[in-house]
Amino acid sequence: MQSTNHIFMVEPVDFHSNPQTKATNAYQHDNDMSAKDIQNRAVAEFRGFRDLLVKHGVCVSTALGQDGTPDDIFCNNWISTHAGRCAVFYPMLAENRRPERRDDLLALMRKMYTDIFDFSAHEQKDKALESTGALCLDRVNKTAYFNASPRAHADIARLWADTMDYVLVPFETEHEGKPVYHTDVVMWVGTSMAGVASECIKDKDAVLGHLSKTHEVLEFTNDQMKAFCGNALEVVGKGGEKMLVMSTAGFNALEPAQRKVVGKHYRTVIQPNLKTIEYYGGGSARCMMLEMF
Repeated sequence: MQSTNHIFMVEPVDFHSNPQTKATNAYQHDNDMSAKDIQNRAVAEFRGFRDLLVKHGVCVSTALGQDGTPDDIFCNNWISTHAGRCAVFYPMLAENRRPERRDDLLALMRKMYTDIFDFSAHEQKDKALESTGALCLDRVNKTAYFNASPRAHADIARLWADTMDYVLVPFETEHEGKPVYHTDVVMWVGTSMAGVASECIKDKDAVLGHLSKTHEVLEFTNDQMKAFCGNALEVVGKGGEKMLVMSTAGFNALEPAQRKVVGKHYRTVIQPNLKTIEYYGGGSARCMMLEMF
């Protein structure tokens, strides 16, 4: 299956703009409010998002974050899970993100998943591959779309694809003078449609050609990508309905014709308000959801 009914999330306790990730993330802004105010607003947005998922019939498990890891709210970056009770642990670029792989969470995942692949040692050589942030997965067709960046090393991506028996579709991006830091900011793949910010992709015809073999493709501009409409995820809600999760800012950035295309595939678009998290963290809805298969 492409999507799941079970999502894992981490509630932040020390959220703010992370100085160790800002060099690679063009969408992250400096802290211009007190740490307390930023944290309080982020918690309110997180809880509103969690409750919205639950309201739509999505099963949500949560853990509490920790001090010193301001990006642990973006919990899809250090782990992915897969059918057959399989989980993968990943290498992280920023030193203060590596402790997000906490002993208690690792132990929990090892209880739930019996087939574990651990690539995290590669971070000691500064070779990162930040999970489904770096790899946009077409799970049904066993295809991984991969945008190379400092947080997504091509060598580790190829090793991952060989290990997981996926076809790797690599590409390069450029926006605001640097590669887009994560693939999941550029694109998402659902069961029958995909969204992609094609304007930032250097060889977009190759990526669009590959995607269009299996999906109806909706293209976004760079300005729309900055609003995080590329950072979306398909989930399974009430009655087994496939729903799309995209932040309020992302959905509001879509043109009426684009919303009509989305509506052909999704009766329900879950739209959390993540203004603070997007502004200071440089990530949005998809980054906050770890899919539990």
